[in-house]
This record gives sequence, C-alpha cells and structure tokens, in this order.
Amino acid sequence: MNRILKTTAIAAAVMGVATVAHARDQIRIVGSSTVYPFASYVTEEFGAVTEYPTPVIESTGSGGGIRLFCNGVGEGTPDITNASRRIKASEVERCIENGVTDVTEVKIGSDGIVFAQSSTNEGVDLTLEQLFLAVAAKVPVDGELVDNPYQKWSDIDAALPDREISVYGPPSTSGTRDAFEELVMEAASEEMDAYGGEAYTEIRADGAYIDAGENDNLIVQRLTEDTEAFGIFGYSFLVENPNALIAAAIDGVEAEPEAISSGDYPIARSLWFYVKNQHAEEVPPLYDYVDMFVSETMIGEGGYLGDLGLIPLPEAEREQTREKVANRAKLQVSDL
Repeated sequence: MNRILKTTAIAAAVMGVATVAHARDQIRIVGSSTVYPFASYVTEEFGAVTEYPTPVIESTGSGGGIRLFCNGVGEGTPDITNASRRIKASEVERCIENGVTDVTEVKIGSDGIVFAQSSTNEGVDLTLEQLFLAVAAKVPVDGELVDNPYQKWSDIDAALPDREISVYGPPSTSGTRDAFEELVMEAASEEMDAYGGEAYTEIRADGAYIDAGENDNLIVQRLTEDTEAFGIFGYSFLVENPNALIAAAIDGVEAEPEAISSGDYPIARSLWFYVKNQHAEEVPPLYDYVDMFVSETMIGEGGYLGDLGLIPLPEAEREQTREKVANRAKLQVSDL
C-alpha cells in the first residue's frame, strides 16, 4: 500500500470509518465441501503458474461459508465463498446489512447428489419416495403421520435389501443437505397426500441418519468400512472412488454425466461461488484467480475439472458466466 493510501486508511480508522483489508496477495476462500475438490485444483494451479501464493481454502460447508463471507468487509473476512446451492435472498440481505454490498455470482457447472454404497454390494434402484421414507422423521402409516418406524430397507419395500437403514449424510450447514432436502424431501412429500401438498424436510434423528460432518471424504471412508450403509455426497466423490463405491439409480436413472447435465437425473443441481468485489483492489490476484477458474481450460468440455467430476455447463451458459465475471456483475436480491 503506498503512502497516500496508507495515510488515508489510518485517517479513516481514526474517524471510525469502516475500511477494507490491508493489501495482501493471498486469496482467502471458504465454503462448500462439494466445490472444494474443484476449487482446490484451481488454487494449486494458480499458485504454480502465477507469481502469487497459493490461495488459502477451507471446507466449511455452503451455509457456513456464506455466513463467514457475509460477516463483513475487510481483514479477517473471506474473499470468495463456494456453494453447492444458490445463495438465498435472506443471505444476500444479511450481507448488505453487514456492508457486503458488491458481490458477483459465478455459476461453474452442474453436479449430481449420489446415494452410494460399497461396491461389495449389488446395485439398487430407489425411487424418490423410498429414499424419503428411509430418512424422514415422520412418515404416513395408515393415513396418519407417525415417527418413522422403518428399521430396514425391506420394511419400506420387500424388493429392497434386507439391511438396516443406515445413511451417512451432510449436516444442516451443508449445501448438499439443502439440495437433498429440496430435490428429494420436498419433491417426494409434496406428492404424498398425508402431507397435504406441503413440503416436509425434517430428517429422522433416531440414529438411522448419521451426521457425518462437512468432509465428504470421511463419508467415503466410512462406506468402505461400514459396507451395509449408504452415503449422500456429490458426484465428484463417486468419480474419485470408482472401485470402492457404486451409486443407486434414482427413479430408474443412473448418476451419469449426461443425465446430470440434462436434468434427467432427479437429484441434479448447480454449483457456484461468490466473489466479494469490495476486496478486489486490496487483493490484487482476486480476479486473476476467478478468470482462471472460469476459463475453458478448467470448466469447458474436456476441461481439467471435468476429470474430477464437474459436469460442464452448456457453451452459452459458460460464456454468460465469463461475461458476468468480466463485468463484475453485481448480484441483486431481485435476481434470486
């Protein structure tokens, strides 16, 4: 920081005016465990091919990352937050309340939530309704909503495995959990008369659903040890463990790139990150990193991130993403 800027910053502090962080050349990133493998690849590449240090990245979950991101502007707050679901209007409003008023939304690709198990088991095809009945806190029995009585998959349907229901899944702070609740819990419950057409998303807390934390790699590890269980995580973790895991088909559709990209796979979602533009001047490499992330080399057809499991957006959407980045398009609550 030059003398004039430094003097100005000191004067502002004395006057009690909020300022952004002192100039630094290391980007700080938080957020989604699902986006983490992709962002980690880009951070390593960025550190290797530029003059800047490798960005610091932390897997906090989508919700946790957005909270940190929206805590304010300046020293101690992150520059970017990754998210496996779109930011909510209420979160943008909290950002604005805390002085985070200029944010660019970046859509990077598509992903599927997989319901996977150890490859030592036979494959299984589940409906959204069966998946809902396995993990919901209250389910309909004889027309009444009761505490979930199902202990085995075969209790739900005799054609399903005669195994105890044991599901390792993400915590409430995870974007994967948010997407699972929307795409599975809401979608299934709204079709069931017992819920009166209303969405029901409460997960059972009797031990059948196990909160496995924000690190999806730990879920993968647990499935290799607990071969009777299932796990919920992003498609990229299935790609990274092809010999250890197999995914259930959902409503007859396999978790494959084409089905995820087209939306035919029922549990498909988009992946994002959010950039704090108010840090751009004080963190010079910020947009160099963003430009690298959204380049065709990374997110395009045949891009490096595709090898890790990212499903590319259609070409027109990729161009739209790069246009938003080039213009540092400001996210508005009305956009959501």
